[in-house]
Amino acid sequence: MERLRHLFGGVFYRALAGLDATGKPAFQDAFGSDFWSWLAENPDERASFDRAMAQGKERRAERFADAEWAEGETIVDVGGGNGSFLVELLRRRPGAHGVVFDLPETVRDDAALAKLGIEFVEGSFFDTVPPGDVYVLGTILHDWDEESAAAVLRTIRSNARSGARVLIVDAVLPPGNEPHGAKWLDLLMLTISGRERTETEWRALVEGVGLQIETVRDHVIEARCP
Repeated sequence: MERLRHLFGGVFYRALAGLDATGKPAFQDAFGSDFWSWLAENPDERASFDRAMAQGKERRAERFADAEWAEGETIVDVGGGNGSFLVELLRRRPGAHGVVFDLPETVRDDAALAKLGIEFVEGSFFDTVPPGDVYVLGTILHDWDEESAAAVLRTIRSNARSGARVLIVDAVLPPGNEPHGAKWLDLLMLTISGRERTETEWRALVEGVGLQIETVRDHVIEARCP
């Protein structure tokens, strides 16, 4: 929780102060660059961010308990940071091969990952993704606006084999105006050009790039490459 407090009570708090009625993302004005470029230029903050994103990894992995799995699959954790989420997922699927795919400045322990049979591959998910049977996006797409999120999914669609699965862990906003934690997070994501999405919006985004949605439930969207 300490890392989350540092993140939400520090950089995000400062950026939130700049939000106004226009809804314009405020991080650029507060820090002089977009969020991801700022992280790349501040390695200590990047490391803190990756550790903060590891919070709740057990809960995220458990959301896939009912997903369909096959022996010996290659699971690619797209934007997987330091690999903590994939490590937790492979504890539940010991027969799988794991690949963490993220930017080179990601702070991780390559040797520790290798001991668990996990490979780290450097790259941008706007350009390419490694080959795999299952692509997991654990709270990644809510960081991006519609155009950018679609670009990430389009990269997967273009590089994945037919039949490959895409598993998205992100909030599915409930309809109406009742209070909900993800609605507060929606406001927070706005500071960096991200957003949370309703089921209708998720379906439009995922199906709009040619993926076939199989299920949508709270925090999990399952799709397949045709």
